[in-house]
Amino acid sequence: MLRTVLFAIFVLAIAIGGGAASVWAVLEKAPLGGTRVKAPWIALPSAGSPEANPYTRARLAREGGVPLGSAEGMAFLAARDSGGALLDRSCTYSIEGIIPVARLWTLHAIAPSGALLASLGRRKPALHSRMVLYQPEGSIAITVSTHPSPGNWLALTGSGPFELVLTLLDPSVTTPGESEMVLPQIVQVGCDG
Repeated sequence: MLRTVLFAIFVLAIAIGGGAASVWAVLEKAPLGGTRVKAPWIALPSAGSPEANPYTRARLAREGGVPLGSAEGMAFLAARDSGGALLDRSCTYSIEGIIPVARLWTLHAIAPSGALLASLGRRKPALHSRMVLYQPEGSIAITVSTHPSPGNWLALTGSGPFELVLTLLDPSVTTPGESEMVLPQIVQVGCDG
C-alpha cells in the first residue's frame, strides 16, 4: 500500500515537473509566433492583433510587454549585429541607414531579460526621432557604446549582451509594402580589450 502511494506521488511529481518545464521552455525559449526577420531586426507584426497565437500573448504578458496594434506601428528587436554576432556592451556599434517613414521612432537598449539598461547619469539608453542629427540625404548614423561619442550617441552601461528595440509609430509601417521595408544596419566598429 505504502509502495503504491509513493509510486503515485513520484509519477505526479514527474508529471507536474515536466509540465512546468515544458511551459517554461515554450514561454522563455521558443521563438515567438509570426516573427519576421529584416536582418538583423526581428518583428512581431501580429503580436498586438487578434491573430497572435496564445504562446506569443502569454510570453508578452509574462514579460509585461504591451504590443502595438497593427494601426499603431511596429517594434523591431535586434540581438545581433548585421554580421550575425551577438550584441555585446564591450563593443562599439554604428547604426547606419534610413529609418522607414514614421511620425515618431524610438530606439532603446535593453538587457536580454527585457529590462531597460541603467542610465549613465542623466543620459538614458534611448533616442527618438526628434533628438537625433540626420545626414543630408535623410539617413542616420548612431554610435552605440559605453564610451562617449560625438554626434548621435546611444549610451550603454554595464557589461554583457544587450538588445536594441526600434519602434516605428505610424500606421504606414504595416501596409502591404512592409516586405520591401529597409531597416538600418548595425555594424560593429570595434571591441574593448
